[in-house]
Amino acid sequence: MTAGAARIAIVTVSDRASRGEYEDRGGPGAEAWLRGVITSPMIIDRHIIPDGRDSVAATLRDLADGGADLILVTGGTGPAPRDLTPEAVADVMDKELPGFGEEMRRASLREVPTAILSRQTAAIRGKTLIITIPGKPAAIATCLDAVFAAVPYCLDLIGAARIETDPARIKAFRPKDA
Repeated sequence: MTAGAARIAIVTVSDRASRGEYEDRGGPGAEAWLRGVITSPMIIDRHIIPDGRDSVAATLRDLADGGADLILVTGGTGPAPRDLTPEAVADVMDKELPGFGEEMRRASLREVPTAILSRQTAAIRGKTLIITIPGKPAAIATCLDAVFAAVPYCLDLIGAARIETDPARIKAFRPKDA
């Protein structure tokens, strides 16, 4: 482990990917985006789990309580019967941050009309920020581009590890008084 490195978990929620029937593109897409934007030390762990409220909640609880600073969850945010990621986040969160979902949907609606079906959100559990994002790499980039400027300061406020970004990609916003 790198001293002072932010601990970031990426959780892909997919029945088919968890069984090896489908190649996970969301996890690698989210990791590539993070590595292109974050300049400070970080440790990224990726997980692939089945859809379902209990499996997602248990994984999020374990990762957050185990010291993850940031968790990105890809998949399970649509209207299909097995898409229960937002419900699982609600089961484990201390506070919801609905502005993240609102902004991700707004940005996505510029590209696809079906973005309105998305149920992305963000929440805090302890000292962990949890953000739900789509599973497609292009949609991941759209969503993270829309909200990530607020992530470093949010992590500061909740006592998580400090992260720095490449201002040419995403200029992290921190109030001058902070």
